[in-house]
Amino acid sequence: MRALRTAIGRPRLIASVVSLLVVTALAVSDTGATAAPGPGSVQTTASAVESLGIAGTTWAVDERTGRLRVLADSTVTDADLARLRRATARSAGAMTLERLDGRLRTLLSGGDGVYTAGWRCSAGVNVQSGSTYYFVTAGHCTEGASTWYTSSAMTTAIGPTTGTSFPGNDFGVVRYDNPAVPHPGTIGTVDVTGTATAYVGQRVCRRGATTGVHCGVVTALNATVNYGGGTIVSGLIQTSICAEPGDSGGPLYAGDKVVGILSGGTGNCTSGGTTYYQPIQEVLSAYGLSVY
Repeated sequence: MRALRTAIGRPRLIASVVSLLVVTALAVSDTGATAAPGPGSVQTTASAVESLGIAGTTWAVDERTGRLRVLADSTVTDADLARLRRATARSAGAMTLERLDGRLRTLLSGGDGVYTAGWRCSAGVNVQSGSTYYFVTAGHCTEGASTWYTSSAMTTAIGPTTGTSFPGNDFGVVRYDNPAVPHPGTIGTVDVTGTATAYVGQRVCRRGATTGVHCGVVTALNATVNYGGGTIVSGLIQTSICAEPGDSGGPLYAGDKVVGILSGGTGNCTSGGTTYYQPIQEVLSAYGLSVY
């Protein structure tokens, strides 16, 4: 995956252990139980966080508490943390604020996978429209990329980028133009039979060119990530799975169903991480594609 605007050494995003920085005061009902904030309060808080434009932050509603869980990576300064607290002071009970170990990034690197000039990513899932075949990957990979190849030597062309949505979303589509390049309807040895919608607690796996197969659980839905440089992506699936540079664009799946496409994360596959995925249904709907 491409990280923030440079092919190598972009801001990093894969999660390790999350250390609690601040937990705001919780409203308590007269029965002694903590009361979840109203949806309007949570939405106001989310809008306040987004309006600050602080790179290295990500946020999603915690379904267990109903509160907005805001995570800040290691690049977020104490001054910016103070700005976050001030901006959300009026709705403090609607939010928790925590520090991430590591740096948020999109996951791009040199190595095996699918290649274009300057970087490489992972192919997500093969799809089709009629008799024309494509693969889906991350939009931060296809943005600015014209032709894709099977190796870093760039001697065997796959085909051109035909669609990109990034930022806002994070998906891209590449057409298979070379009949010599196979495009089976599989993820590794898994025969894909359809798509699935993510839910919190769902057991899922992802596959990438750098680190292979890793599994974990869905921890949040509709997450927003600010990668910096004005690149904010919303509507993402958050998981407890690790990933590393070059895994970007790879598939998230549950059994034989595709769930999403890897956008980015923090951490690594030695110490652990957190990763974020573009739901697969959105890209299929946008371009009239289907898995096979």
